Amino acid sequence: MNDKTTTKFAPSTDPAPVVAATVEEALLTRRSVRAFLPTPVPRAEVERLLTLASYSASNSNCQPWHVHILTSEPKQRLTEALWKALDGDGRVAEREYPFQPAPEDWHEPFRTRRQTFGEGLYRDTLGIEAHDTEGRLRHHRRNYDFFGAPVGLILTVSKHPLASALIDAGLFLQAFMLGARHAGLDTCAQASFIDFYPVVRRHLQIPDDQIIVCGIALGYADREHRLSRFQSLRETVGNFTTFYSDEPI
Repeated sequence: MNDKTTTKFAPSTDPAPVVAATVEEALLTRRSVRAFLPTPVPRAEVERLLTLASYSASNSNCQPWHVHILTSEPKQRLTEALWKALDGDGRVAEREYPFQPAPEDWHEPFRTRRQTFGEGLYRDTLGIEAHDTEGRLRHHRRNYDFFGAPVGLILTVSKHPLASALIDAGLFLQAFMLGARHAGLDTCAQASFIDFYPVVRRHLQIPDDQIIVCGIALGYADREHRLSRFQSLRETVGNFTTFYSDEPI
């Protein structure tokens, strides 16, 4: 069975439930939320979600992750420092690890998927056209305030396990985001912080043997914000799967 159709599947575009009662519901309603309410998240709840995520699989049980958590004034100080670096063209020429290709080096089908995502977010949802550089920059700046979320997290991993640590970080990240959805919270994983990793390092106590993987916004989604309408599509199973079996399917 290898049905190469072009049909795409999107989880429900209805507002996500306050609480995702099942793993399936958490998967189907998890999305990258870019508009949050200022409602605080109790520290005990953050610790509970981190405890659940710590049960993620890791290579030889290395558990190479570390999480830096910012709220209130420390979060604001980091935000202001990052905005200053952004306005001062302080973006690094080379990240701590090779995250993605240069814009001109994307291959298909990833180039088209990326373009479709960008058009859906900027043009269709925010009304910002491709030529509106200033409008796009205004939205991009919101990354560094964790999109208004009351809790900002910076996920790091040790360099010593090499690339396996990044796989482990991905497992930890997914577990944390699904746990948050189950609790009625929402998240956004943000690679934008790695473009200014020297600033992040100056503000947080990150050892030299750790690299910054990404930021994570955590809070309660603002479901009245127009960004709550944005939903990216997913490929069907037939488009990314090859079955090898002697049994008829």
